[in-house]
Amino acid sequence: MSRVEANGVGLFYEVAGEGDPLVLVHGSWGDHKTWVPVLPALAQRFRVLVYDRRGHSRSERPPGPGTRVEDEEDLAALMETLGFAPAYVAGNSFGASTVLGLASRRPGLFRGIVAHDPPLMGLLAGDPEPPSSAVAGGRKIGSVLEHLRADRPLAAARQFVDEVVLEPGAWDALPERVRDTLVANAPTFLDEQADPGWARIDLEGLAHYTGPALLTKGTRSPRWFAAITDLLSKELPRAQTHTFEGAGHMPHLSHPQAYAQRLVRFADEQRDVP
Repeated sequence: MSRVEANGVGLFYEVAGEGDPLVLVHGSWGDHKTWVPVLPALAQRFRVLVYDRRGHSRSERPPGPGTRVEDEEDLAALMETLGFAPAYVAGNSFGASTVLGLASRRPGLFRGIVAHDPPLMGLLAGDPEPPSSAVAGGRKIGSVLEHLRADRPLAAARQFVDEVVLEPGAWDALPERVRDTLVANAPTFLDEQADPGWARIDLEGLAHYTGPALLTKGTRSPRWFAAITDLLSKELPRAQTHTFEGAGHMPHLSHPQAYAQRLVRFADEQRDVP
């Protein structure tokens, strides 16, 4: 267990395994422990770096509003400081947005990208008939933010899990440790949502990333995530897509074996590319 100063903020991190470098970037509300179910399998193939993003769990919580670009620069600095550049980088949810945003500006940091359900709702803004699930999802996020502004982190976390990213009853099925982490990190979600650019990405810049990319989705994820993934797949020159059957927004938790196997296969495929 270690901390390092990266981009002016103290970040908690852990490293496990040997092999090609792989960095795992968690989503909103969580921390590095969300990767525990897949870490043993991935550490057999990769040298794996997990960390707590700024404002989450054991990492520093800088005062004032932050931006996703700061998270992107944290990731870049962490990779360079710890000798993980270039690396395979996998992100989930807001972590996936962070990975894609950084790749649009600094493609040389990546051997390959894996992104599951990035909530880049800005990509749907120009659609005259956006998916109804996206409209409903936006309203529910607004309700979550109302809970947070009223200092009701438990209600916010429960609604986010049950109504935004998973399904009714999912909150009660989570281990107590996971629920405690989500509640503790709730204020950071409010900070993320205050960033005007949280849901946007530079598609022109992303199109300049010519490395391998794997965009994944789950059959039980809210449908608006799939719409975003489909749009991204058209912009990334070497994108391939994969659907985890029976999985939702966090396949590394619900289907760890399938998730780890797909990441390993993705990296192994690159060995045969000239």
